[in-house]
This record gives sequence, structure tokens and C-alpha cells, in this order.
Amino acid sequence: MLAGEIYLANDEELRHELNITKDRLREYNNLQPTDLVGRCEMLKDLLGEVGDDAVFINQPFFCDFGKHIRVGRRFFANFNLTILDEAYVTIGDDCFIGPSVSIYTVCHSTDPIFRNSCMQWARPVSIGNNVWIGGNVTILPGVTIGNNVTIGAGSVVTRDIPDDVVAAGNPCRTIRSLK
Repeated sequence: MLAGEIYLANDEELRHELNITKDRLREYNNLQPTDLVGRCEMLKDLLGEVGDDAVFINQPFFCDFGKHIRVGRRFFANFNLTILDEAYVTIGDDCFIGPSVSIYTVCHSTDPIFRNSCMQWARPVSIGNNVWIGGNVTILPGVTIGNNVTIGAGSVVTRDIPDDVVAAGNPCRTIRSLK
């Protein structure tokens, strides 16, 4: 799965891992919002890598495995962040994510017969340093977003976004250079 190869989505071991993560997310999402230390510690345990400084994700937060998510220093995400981390999701330092953002790594065939076989694959997502992602953005599998980027609210990011730009739209495209 992490190598990008086709795998069986309803594999018993994967389903077991997904359910363990769901249990942990339920616990996280039910922590008191004022328990900032407990929330941060639980995220450090749930996520694969967390930068030295505090990580902050407003509840509710949803992911598939958690351990395939790497976030840098001073990471903030608002309510309803969803990350389907069948491949690695790497987010740099000083990144801020608006409400109701979805990051997907899992891919499904457009062929209904193959799709119904529960076979799928995944592509990693990489987000650079100093990135702001506006509310209701969707980031699709295999996308790389560069450093010093702003993604406008409501965008659907279907392809790579270079460094030092403001990008928006559906599909998301560069609308202004910052240099």
C-alpha cells in the first residue's frame, strides 16, 4: 500500500488497523476542548511524526491510519480535517489548514468491475513549509504543494502547485506569484 502498489482494500489486517485508529480518534474527538496538553499529547501518539513545537487540530479530526501523517513544527488545522492516509501525507513547518479540508491519498479505478473488486492504490501528498490552505479545500492523491503557498478556499487541488504562489479554483491553478 505505502509503495503505491495495488492492494485489497478490505484486507483483514488493514480493516483491523483502521478500526483501532477509529477508536483512538473517537477518544481524541471526545477530549475536552480545553485539555490542550492532552490533545497535543494524543496527536503526538496518533500521528507518525510531529514537529518539536505544539501541534493543534481542532476537533473533530478524521484519518484512516494516522501513522502515515507527518506534520512539522507549529502546525494548526481547524475543524473537520479529514486525511485519508493510505500513503504518506507530509506537511511542513508553519502550515495552517482551514475548516473542512480533505486530503486524499487513496485512488480508485474508473472501471466499475475493477473498483468493485476492492482493489485500490495510493499516492502520497506533500505540502511544503509556510502554507495556508483555505476552508473546504480538497487535495487529491499524488499532489505536491510547494513552500510559501496559499490555496484559496473551496479549491480542488488536482496537480502540483509550485513554490511562492497563490492558487485557487477548480481545478486549482496559480493565480498570482509571490515573487
